[in-house]
Amino acid sequence: MTNSEERLHEVLATLEECQAALVLCGDRDAAQLVSVAILELRIKLNRIEDSELKALCDAVLRNVEASERPPEPQPHEGQRPRAPVQLKLVK
Repeated sequence: MTNSEERLHEVLATLEECQAALVLCGDRDAAQLVSVAILELRIKLNRIEDSELKALCDAVLRNVEASERPPEPQPHEGQRPRAPVQLKLVK
């Protein structure tokens, strides 16, 4: 590890301590801002490319969207799936 990387790891540790202190003080907004700085620094230290980060975000978004969809009812064992009900308009 180079000297500059070691220094960045020290900065990261300091930021994490600051974030924890802000959370304990109840200052969530400031803690979230520090979280963004921590994330940016971790991305830099781990040499994560923009394309990799975008792929991760896309995968998370797909999982969130899938979990928000209502589950399709499954027929019980031995039962056939019900056909959709057709309604007739009677005047």
